[in-house]
Amino acid sequence: MTLSRDAAYQLMTQHTQGESLRKHMLAVEAAVRGYARLWGENEEEWAVVALLHDFDYEKYPDPADHPFRGVEILKAQGYPEWVTRAILSHADYSGVARESRLEHTLYACDEMSGFVTAAALVRPSKSVLDLEAASVIKRMKDKAFARAVNRDDLRRGAEEIGLPLDQHITNVIASLRERADDLGLRGAL
Repeated sequence: MTLSRDAAYQLMTQHTQGESLRKHMLAVEAAVRGYARLWGENEEEWAVVALLHDFDYEKYPDPADHPFRGVEILKAQGYPEWVTRAILSHADYSGVARESRLEHTLYACDEMSGFVTAAALVRPSKSVLDLEAASVIKRMKDKAFARAVNRDDLRRGAEEIGLPLDQHITNVIASLRERADDLGLRGAL
């Protein structure tokens, strides 16, 4: 099977109606794509994995189902094992340990993309274009801000890809800036 970003996008939008979840997957795609470019990996293949990592979540949010149901759908459509394995590995509870660079990157970018998005949206500008890593780190220290996001997961993601936390945040911000309009993160700038 040849992986296609367009086919992955179509599958994602077919299974996900909510705009915020769609934007989350697009943000993770942007961040993972940025790392693929940085490390000389296949951007299209990595983008497909990132775009599909939560496509089943709206219908199957329970940990007993997500991401397992989505992986069943992908296998039935002929997606390769390395794609489904990466998607399974992003959920700590799946029992699939992260091994490949892609798997670690997907995990690192998943929660961080959401946290960076939240940090951008509370700025006066409501923009990622004037957001800096120091502001995100400050938000991480505020336990009331985005309280559902486990700060240890954010730190662990950076560790898994071998980068200091501030550098990982800077990289994610840079990737989201490239797609600011698509993500609704241009704000007033």
